[in-house]
Amino acid sequence: MRINSAIQAAIDLTAGAAGGTACVVTGQPFDTAKVKMQTFPDMYKGLVDCFVKTYKQVGFRGFYQGTTPALVANIAENSVLFMCYGFCQQIVRRIVGVDRKTKLSDLQNAAAGSFASAFATLVLCPTELVKCRLQAMHEMQLSGKIIQGHNTVWSVVKGVIQKDGPLGFYRGLSSTLLREVPGYFFFFGGYELSRTFFASGRSKDELGPIPLLLSGGFGGSCLWIAVYPVDCVKSRIQVLSMAGKQTGFMGTFVTVVRTEGVLALYSGLKPTMIRAFLANGALFLAYEYSRKLMMKQVDSY
Repeated sequence: MRINSAIQAAIDLTAGAAGGTACVVTGQPFDTAKVKMQTFPDMYKGLVDCFVKTYKQVGFRGFYQGTTPALVANIAENSVLFMCYGFCQQIVRRIVGVDRKTKLSDLQNAAAGSFASAFATLVLCPTELVKCRLQAMHEMQLSGKIIQGHNTVWSVVKGVIQKDGPLGFYRGLSSTLLREVPGYFFFFGGYELSRTFFASGRSKDELGPIPLLLSGGFGGSCLWIAVYPVDCVKSRIQVLSMAGKQTGFMGTFVTVVRTEGVLALYSGLKPTMIRAFLANGALFLAYEYSRKLMMKQVDSY
């Protein structure tokens, strides 16, 4: 049975939402440590120190600050990302002049993922700004950059609207685009390349959960290795703009390199890589299995 484009898009969107949920549930504590270490590298000696201090100062809930916007961000991003991924695969097929049922190469799938990420960025940037600010609120108060923190989603949202208006949610948009577009080329490229390796001539659709987990983890690792300095700059812009006007991407990048050195751009890399492997493995496992389940349900009618 041939599934029409609207049903296929709905399946991809729903499967992407399932993957985004799995990603957040698995990786949120490591993402929180990443944002804290990126924004305030002098406060923490490393991942363990960040975990210990966060637990002592805020408690276990400190690891899950920003979980609500993180869930919204990941569900929204991955829903749009995987829905657009299907459309962009068709666009790539038209560009290279092949039939819509033809399997794309790993490189062509990587290009489709890169195109799709540009659309996902538009829904990701506002929710990620709220998430990052909540995650680093305690450090902003400790450093004296703000007097009183807003520790709820609504208070952060209200503060952005009052201070900067609706466009304030798009602080760091250029940085997010610079991260997402090349990053998702490596993300989908790494994932598809790894699946090809595990398939060894068989159909990729026959792969079990372990190869899918490992392939998703490999794809996530490729993404973050490629674009981590850009993400570090993005986090600084989104968090530090709470205290006043923050320079753009190039201004922030140059300031960090001049005052703190190149290595400051890699603060928080360790929790990011742990999270990347675990969370993206869970993301693709949830996406692939929920997508297969829905496709079977549709085919049965």
